[in-house]
Amino acid sequence: MKPIRSFFSCCIILFIAQLNGAQVSASKSAPPAQLQGYTGQSSSSEHEWEKKFQDGIVRDNVRESVRRMSARPHHVGSPYDKDNAEWILSKFKEWGFDAHIETFQVLFPTPKERVVELVQPTQFRARLQEPAVPGDPTSNQTSEQLPTYNAYSIDGDVTAPLVYVNYGSREDYEQLDRMGVSVKGKIVIAAVLVVLLASALVITRARAVARAESAPAAPSARQADT
Repeated sequence: MKPIRSFFSCCIILFIAQLNGAQVSASKSAPPAQLQGYTGQSSSSEHEWEKKFQDGIVRDNVRESVRRMSARPHHVGSPYDKDNAEWILSKFKEWGFDAHIETFQVLFPTPKERVVELVQPTQFRARLQEPAVPGDPTSNQTSEQLPTYNAYSIDGDVTAPLVYVNYGSREDYEQLDRMGVSVKGKIVIAAVLVVLLASALVITRARAVARAESAPAAPSARQADT
């Protein structure tokens, strides 16, 4: 790993809302309940400030800001990460904030070699790259994108039997346990879902079907990450 310059701006997210361009309407609802940790008077004042902030958020501004910041890959230390920081800084200054950019040296590992392959009973090597998505102009920016990898994992070359764990949820592992299928000392492959386990090797849109109860022997897979 090597230190890479990381560009950060202030951690306030007011740039998504142009407060000075929004119209604030008077509230006609009943007085709000007292907030925990506030007196009755300060609670009312806090509600008023929160409403001003909420009313000042313009949906189109949020959409355009997110579109602008996500237009190109912007991982830490990348050119567009710096470009985003400078753009956000200009917005803060435009809105009257005394803002500046601070630079930090951080460890940011990226892989030199990535290999995921099935070695038996048949041979297959995963491409580890997704195709461009129709309608998404940012999905084909491969020259600027980081490769798929498990950040901060140790270097290594592991060959072990392969077990498909469905989505890798607690229920999936419990089902495998009931079937007598152990994942100890195995490489596991899971389909992508919200629930992901750190111990799982995740391959996007895995379509394998678990047949552990009838398979004569588990296939072997190799995973290398350096």
